[in-house]
Amino acid sequence: MKRTDYISWDEYFMGVSLLAARRSKDPNTQVGACIVSEDNIIISTGYNGMPKGCSDDAFPWGREGEETKYPYVVHAELNAILNASGRDLRGSRIYVALFPCNECAKAIIQSGIREVLYLSDKYCGTPGNVASKRMLDAAGVKYTRLCPERGSITLDFVTEEE
Repeated sequence: MKRTDYISWDEYFMGVSLLAARRSKDPNTQVGACIVSEDNIIISTGYNGMPKGCSDDAFPWGREGEETKYPYVVHAELNAILNASGRDLRGSRIYVALFPCNECAKAIIQSGIREVLYLSDKYCGTPGNVASKRMLDAAGVKYTRLCPERGSITLDFVTEEE
């Protein structure tokens, strides 16, 4: 008899997105993204962080003050698109914990991603969020808020052999 308590595809890919977010050095917001093909194969992942070659220690991480992280940080969605290294993303889905900003929405549309699956719409109603939804709607990109049945998934690094 096969197991019946296995996770769904949506839980799996959102889990990969959340795991990718754990790579972010941002002290306030960690976001990950996972791009998946139509036949459920992971194409790419990304998380919010500094561009390649820009040291995490040499650039600011603050949200307020004279110099902030905002001009420097690459968002998870854009990182995942760029990490795909030119692979065809048309028809794919992107899983991300936080609804995409207007800049990432542009990249999602341009890359051919057809659906955004997200957990939180924390910035709902802000000008950037409204613009993002307007562009996604106009381009025919579906967006779906996931409401997983599970509250968490635990990963253990200890094998049964130990």
